[in-house]
Amino acid sequence: MASATYDLKRGELTTYFDRTAADAWEALTSDAPVSKIRATVRAGRDRMRALLLSRLPDDMTGLALLDAGCGTGALAVEAARRGAMVTAIDVSPRMIAIARERFGESGNLQFLSGDMLDPALGSFDHVVAMDSLIHYARPDIVRALASLAPRTRRSMLFTIAPRTPLLSLMHSAGKLFPRSDRAPGIEPVAPAGLARAVRREPMLADWSISLNERINSGFYMSQAQELVRR
Repeated sequence: MASATYDLKRGELTTYFDRTAADAWEALTSDAPVSKIRATVRAGRDRMRALLLSRLPDDMTGLALLDAGCGTGALAVEAARRGAMVTAIDVSPRMIAIARERFGESGNLQFLSGDMLDPALGSFDHVVAMDSLIHYARPDIVRALASLAPRTRRSMLFTIAPRTPLLSLMHSAGKLFPRSDRAPGIEPVAPAGLARAVRREPMLADWSISLNERINSGFYMSQAQELVRR
């Protein structure tokens, strides 16, 4: 169900994370010193990861999880520690290489580079897409969720960039920062509009939104949403 716009953006993200900002993101996702701007992003991402993990069972033994857009692997590793069989995938081979170097792989954790919507990945009890759909416009987000829904048994946790005046101002201000402190282009989405689009999508007829929580941390703003199967 991927579209031309989805494929184009996916290619841009691969280039960004592999070439333009690989070193910066490697530092951001570690304990290394970073700029004040990136420190707020790191703190926000830590809070968001904790929020998403709090929606998953403490004991995930026997459950399968897809970490769709796993980056350098922190969320995937925590899910694996809870006993889940984790497939962690990212568009960036460089991010996957960092994840493997930091955490390795095991019988219940594998890191892959590729398309998070690839049907060949199989079926899962839970899907988590932390800050990986924020780069896509609303129609592509809905198509992505609709593509994952038939292969997901329990819940889909994901984040969006909420369309707010503050976020628009932050985007404008961000253009003044050094390139190393800039994130790849994101697509602000109105949560209410996304909820309406989800309700209209036939492939999501058996799903309902059960979480809608925003995290603000300096130059990090992301909104967590959860779809659960009725």
